[in-house]
Amino acid sequence: MNKKRIAIFASGSGSNAQNIFEYFADSEMVIVDSLWANKPDAYALTRAKKYGIEAFVFTRKEFYESDKLLEILRNRKVDLIVLAGFLWLIPDNLIESFPIVNIHPALLPNYGGKGMYGMNVHRAVVENGDGESGISIHYVNEKYDDGKLIFQAKCEVLETDTPEMVAEKVHQLEYKHFPSVIEKVILSDLA
Repeated sequence: MNKKRIAIFASGSGSNAQNIFEYFADSEMVIVDSLWANKPDAYALTRAKKYGIEAFVFTRKEFYESDKLLEILRNRKVDLIVLAGFLWLIPDNLIESFPIVNIHPALLPNYGGKGMYGMNVHRAVVENGDGESGISIHYVNEKYDDGKLIFQAKCEVLETDTPEMVAEKVHQLEYKHFPSVIEKVILSDLA
């Protein structure tokens, strides 16, 4: 049986990408085919190299004004694109060609949309006095954080929590759930 192939897109550190690499390292069903970054200095590229995963860097022009990425992904027989801290809006040519899954560090529909990522989200949660936060894993469409929800997990936010403390709680949920949800999506033909 051919393994299902995942391409991961990342913009920064790549801690979620590394968690996914490790989760699927010994899988007989799924392989992380490649990592794609829109920043040549993204630490995610270093993490990919360490795990022997082929990595690609692309420009805004290649992403939005050509089919270069689409053609490479098709040639590599990628089954699913996973966004792991990738901050650009995905172009139509990729949305129409692949199922794409994203993780968001809040309970959508709250705190979604352009500019709502990372510490921006956690600060907003604390400033608004929310009693909980969490993660949302969803399909990607042409709008930020708008696609169909696949999975959510919650964590408590205490009155004494700082945005950094909320970030740590949310990271733990990401590490615990994201790889297994990806696996369910790709193996259940939801992809």
